[in-house]
Amino acid sequence: MPFHPFTRRSCALLLAAFVAAPVLASGGGGGGGGGGGGGGMTTLSNGTLSAVDPEYSQGVAEIEAGHFPQAVTLLESYVSRSPEHAQDADAQNWLGYAYRKSGNLDAAFLHYDKALAIDPKHRGAHEYMGEAYLMTGNLAQAEEHLKALDQLCFTPCTEYSRLKLAVATWKASHAETVGSK
Repeated sequence: MPFHPFTRRSCALLLAAFVAAPVLASGGGGGGGGGGGGGGMTTLSNGTLSAVDPEYSQGVAEIEAGHFPQAVTLLESYVSRSPEHAQDADAQNWLGYAYRKSGNLDAAFLHYDKALAIDPKHRGAHEYMGEAYLMTGNLAQAEEHLKALDQLCFTPCTEYSRLKLAVATWKASHAETVGSK
């Protein structure tokens, strides 16, 4: 029985959606940028993005090298240089990550909040804020960010998977306190 042209077109669109979904769902994330796109770039007056800022790039490289205080210095300088940079959700998320890894959770929460205020769908910020909440013992808030990631990711995404594992690990290591509540 031959396919009706409409049926063939519907099947092709459905197949394309399933093939593209994992690619789209996995966009961003990496070590900390995640979700925003355009990190370290400024939108120019003609609507195009500028080249990646060298200070931003160096800050990210310092994070990847585990040099968190140096990353904080570079990224704080980057976001303070212009209102456009201050509205860079990826930069705010990287700052939160660097502060968290440096042990300054108050500053980390401040920058994760900024990232999510700029881009409420920023998967990296949701993941890392959830991890920061686990560091403070606030399982309920970590699980809220896990729920947000579950809704943001069409298919399981890296950020969701990592936070889910972190929550499960936290629960296992705190089984006696979690079970008594």
